[in-house]
Amino acid sequence: MKKILYVHGFGSSGASGTVMMLRQQFYGKSVTVVAPALPVLPNEAINLLRDLVVREQPDLIIGTSMGGFYTELLKGWPRILVNPSFQMARLLTFKGAGRYPFLNKRADGAKDFKVDKVMIQQFKELEKESFTKITEEEREMVWGIFGKNDNVTKGFQPLFCKHYGKSHFRIFDGEHRLNDKILNSVVLPIINQILNIEVP
Repeated sequence: MKKILYVHGFGSSGASGTVMMLRQQFYGKSVTVVAPALPVLPNEAINLLRDLVVREQPDLIIGTSMGGFYTELLKGWPRILVNPSFQMARLLTFKGAGRYPFLNKRADGAKDFKVDKVMIQQFKELEKESFTKITEEEREMVWGIFGKNDNVTKGFQPLFCKHYGKSHFRIFDGEHRLNDKILNSVVLPIINQILNIEVP
């Protein structure tokens, strides 16, 4: 049984539409998708993920947006970063502090969460670990997939290429959020390649 760990984006959960799409795609194909709801504070989220990869031993980690930022930090595993938000502290500073609704249903029933100075500072500290300890082996394990019309993370494409090169860098005709079409045409072929899944 192959295992995918999916790391969701900001304000989302493990019950996002992307998770549902992935599970539908791999139904009956001996691939399971693990998708936790991350704590909102960055330190708690990355600690949960680091514990989870040790326990679950995923064959592949996929992170979207904020999840792509966290996924880059999980060295030693095959990873796909989809529209990764590498500078969450800056993005949230511009977005502003306050309460924001969760975009998807959470297992704990929470409806909203707080963006404050503590969260932004934790992101700022965690960002210092980005793009460190990158070996040639790491470069071979990491893919960066960016939407051509994504205005949220467009500036991060050169940053990815600087550290990981262009061999696993892809641009798709889309925006920040994934949909069925992009998942099927762009992401799934890479997943199948990494997991060595034969496509009929």
